[in-house]
Amino acid sequence: MTSTHRSTLALSCLLALAATSAQAADDTALTVYRSDSPSLYASQGGATDDGYAVAREQRSLTLDAGTHDIVIGDLPDSLDAEAIALGFPDGNAHVISQRLLLAQGANAALTGLVGQPVTVLGDNGETLAAGTLLRAGDGLLVGNSQGTTLVRNYAAVHSSGTAFPRGSSLSLRVDAKHAGQARATLGYPTGGIGWRAAYVASLLPGNSCRMQFESRASLANRSGRDWSGARVTLIAGQPNMAKASAPRPMMAVASFGRAADMPQQDSLGDYRSFTLPGTVDLPDGSVSQLPLYATRTIDCEQTTLLDSGTSYQPSQPMLDRNFNPGGAGAIVSTLKLKAFDSLPAGYLRVLGSDRQGTPQFLGEGRINDTPKGGDATITLGSPFDLRAERERTAFSVDKAARRMDEAFRITLSNAGDTARSITVREHPARWQQWTLASSSSKPDKQSPDTLEFRVNVPANGQAVLDYAVRYQWTADEQPQ
Repeated sequence: MTSTHRSTLALSCLLALAATSAQAADDTALTVYRSDSPSLYASQGGATDDGYAVAREQRSLTLDAGTHDIVIGDLPDSLDAEAIALGFPDGNAHVISQRLLLAQGANAALTGLVGQPVTVLGDNGETLAAGTLLRAGDGLLVGNSQGTTLVRNYAAVHSSGTAFPRGSSLSLRVDAKHAGQARATLGYPTGGIGWRAAYVASLLPGNSCRMQFESRASLANRSGRDWSGARVTLIAGQPNMAKASAPRPMMAVASFGRAADMPQQDSLGDYRSFTLPGTVDLPDGSVSQLPLYATRTIDCEQTTLLDSGTSYQPSQPMLDRNFNPGGAGAIVSTLKLKAFDSLPAGYLRVLGSDRQGTPQFLGEGRINDTPKGGDATITLGSPFDLRAERERTAFSVDKAARRMDEAFRITLSNAGDTARSITVREHPARWQQWTLASSSSKPDKQSPDTLEFRVNVPANGQAVLDYAVRYQWTADEQPQ
């Protein structure tokens, strides 16, 4: 296989020992951590440092007796150089030192050929040098029995190996008791690999909220190398990454197989792990969809919500008439479900069928890590036919009585042909001590910082909600 390249830069000559070649990994286990990086899942773009995975490979190495150098190629582009470890389980050899040769710039493809026999060709196909590639940098350093040759200008490099190495390489100085084949275990963390959950919910027809729920894992590989036949474990949770230089971590519903083919879930410290059944191929530049749970039908709850804003806890009563931390808010559609098992963080796409029974996209939202039995709620979007207006209808302050009264009117409009029920969520936020003085509708829920009313709005009509609250405070809490 050939790789065309022309280099004209100078090279500082560095003599090195000819290195023994190392075979590619023949048994790999990958532990992949969650990442929401858009660059990992984008349909365009190349390698990225985002994402985080730990690889454990079994390598077959050809060793010489005594101290010598070997080079292991076909490593990912983004590695944590301080966390790479290689060991020999049989105790025949040990590592004296190691150096990571990063796959950078125009010579990235040649890095993995260091220590292997190559033929360097010129423009007209003539051989410029042949022997062991000692270094690939600002020029090529090639050694043989006649000496060492520095090649600055060349057109192609030919390797007699079965595959042209890709990515970074690891140069090792080892001390072996005797020559021959040896099994080695190589472990390292890498960027360019990550996963997140991808859920698809198809709402079923009928008056009650029911959905067909599909759980997948989106596993992205932009590490700069292919992974074939890897045993994969996915980690749900967010371990702390202390070093800034370290790697950073469908419309139609389809069935992904039987429950027996689903990942094996377990705990790992404070996190959850999902070990995929069988082995997985992860080509470089790919996003694979793998099952997390068998598809199932579950209950859900749809709500049309008007929320005035987040709750606020001031340090003293807020007496300014225009104080309004929440604002008018907007009507949105929400969907809530109860986790039937541990649901790792990811995105939920919601589909609904039109009059012809064709699945159509209704909205998408993020689900955070949700333990079994917990509630997960997403916002689907803004209803087309519903509008709301919110106005303050009364406000008064009596400092002597340490009392403040405020009233609002919320007008809800429905331009659709079907009556709608809208949940109005208000947050009395002027002070922590308050009571509901009056309301045109009884609140559906009430908590220390929230009032909720369920208002029925007729088709092609309006509904009005009026309510008033009274705030009170002590002498010690009196604003200045």
